[in-house]
Amino acid sequence: MLFFCAMAAMTTTPDVKATVKFVSDDLFLGVTPSGHALPLDTDSQRSTAPSPVELLLVALGSCTATDVAGILSKKRQHVTSYVVEVTGTRRDEYPRKYTAMKVHHILTGKSLSPQAVAHAIELSDTKYCSVAATLRPTVEIQTSFEIIEEPTNEPRE
Repeated sequence: MLFFCAMAAMTTTPDVKATVKFVSDDLFLGVTPSGHALPLDTDSQRSTAPSPVELLLVALGSCTATDVAGILSKKRQHVTSYVVEVTGTRRDEYPRKYTAMKVHHILTGKSLSPQAVAHAIELSDTKYCSVAATLRPTVEIQTSFEIIEEPTNEPRE
């Protein structure tokens, strides 16, 4: 018999379900709750598809990038290019979980405000990014950023 306990003060959304099907020889097919199929390969030597732990890095990077890009747009910051690099450190012992992740935001644009970028990243880290909130407190997440000024296309004389 299963028992479920809910806290009255906490609101939750309905459960979502992903499925993972064994295909063959350490290959799997994951299907997201929205119906998107994603191959997974747990054979690190073959590496024909991402591994589950690699996807954690991508999940964190894409979650925070979505937040930061949206916040900067609302702040009327003109971002022309945006890359997020996520590196992770894993334990040597099993389970080989991540103990730390570094998230580095690289933004290119015209006259981007360092204060606006820092605030957007802080809001993502502390309020909006569900992936970061899920990984903490067992994974230490450090963030940094750099701003590259978009060159102006002024005519030469």
